[in-house]
Amino acid sequence: MQLYNKLSSEERSKILDTLNQKRITLSFYQYAKIDDPKQFRDDLFIFWNNLNVLGRIYIAKEGINAQLSLPEENLKIFTEHLKSISFLSQVRLNIALKHETKSFLKLKIKIRDKIVADGLNDETFDVTKKGIHVNAEEFNKLMQEKDTIILDMRNHYESEIGHFKNAICPDVDTFRDSLDIIEDKLKDHKEDKKLLMYCTGGIRCEKASAYFKHKGFKNVYQLDGGIIEYVKQVENKKLENNFIGKNFVFDNRRVEKVSDEVIAKCHQCGTPFDIHTNCANDACHLLFIQCDDCKSKMKNCCSYACLEINEMPYEVQKKLRKGQKNINDIFKKGRTSNITTFDN
Repeated sequence: MQLYNKLSSEERSKILDTLNQKRITLSFYQYAKIDDPKQFRDDLFIFWNNLNVLGRIYIAKEGINAQLSLPEENLKIFTEHLKSISFLSQVRLNIALKHETKSFLKLKIKIRDKIVADGLNDETFDVTKKGIHVNAEEFNKLMQEKDTIILDMRNHYESEIGHFKNAICPDVDTFRDSLDIIEDKLKDHKEDKKLLMYCTGGIRCEKASAYFKHKGFKNVYQLDGGIIEYVKQVENKKLENNFIGKNFVFDNRRVEKVSDEVIAKCHQCGTPFDIHTNCANDACHLLFIQCDDCKSKMKNCCSYACLEINEMPYEVQKKLRKGQKNINDIFKKGRTSNITTFDN
C-alpha cells in the first residue's frame, strides 16, 4: 500500500505533459481537534493519491492546511470525500484565480505540531475562539471607518508585491514574528479600535484573530476566505477593488494578478517588477524579485557567486554542497546582502 510520493518532480512533470488534463488548483483549511493525525494523514493519502491529487498538506492535532491541485474530472469525487469527514463537511474551498497544470508536482502530506507555526506555548489559548468573519463588501465598508486598523497578517515578501490600501504590513519573515510586534504596537487600542485582518486564504488571520481576542482586543474582524475569496466577490458583485498589486501564492505559479499596479521593484536593478524567482543555485534557492533582464543576465541566479557555482558540473556542485547550509538566508526573501545589484 503506497503511503508516500514515489516520483520525482521531473518524472511527474513528464507524466503531466502526456495527460492533457485540465487541473484545478485550490486550497482549504480547518481548525479542528484531530486525535490521531497519523492515521488521518494515511487515510487521506490513500484516497487522494488515487484521484491524482498533488500538493502540500499539513496535518496537526489542531487541524488541516491544504494547498493542492487535481484533475477537474475528479473534483466532484474529491468534494464528496471532504463532505464525508465531519469537520470538513462545510469547509470552504478557495479555488485559484488561475490554474496551471504544474502548480504542484508531488503529493506531500506531512504531520506538524501546528498547521500554522505561531511560536506560542500557552495552553489557555483557544484557536477556535476566532474573530468576526466579514465578506468583501463588509470588509470594504470597515476599511473606510476611522477607528479601523487594517492588518496584513502575511510576511514581508508577500505584502511587498501586493496589499490592501492603508494596511499595516509588518516587516517580518514569518507569521510568528508578527503577533508580538502587532500586539505591542496596538496595546493602547484594545477597546477603541477595530482590528481588520486579512491574509491569503484566511488561515493565518483566523489564528491571529483568536490570539488578539485572547490578548484582550474587543473588536476583531477577519476577511473570510482571505484575498482569494475577496477577489472573486469583487468580480462577481462588481465591488470596488481595494487591493493593489499581486497576491503571492505558495505554489509554482508564485502570484495571482489582482490589479494592474506594480508596487515592487527588482531586487537587482530596481526596475518596477513584482514576480519572485528562486535562485538557480541548488545550494541557495533564495526567493527574490528578479526582472526579465536580470534573469537573462544572471541566468536566474541572485549573485555572481551563485552564477559561478551554477555553471559548474553537477558533480562538482554536489561536492561543494555536502555538509553546507544554504549560502543565503532563504527566509530573508530578498533582504540578504548577498544579492548582486546593478544600477538601473
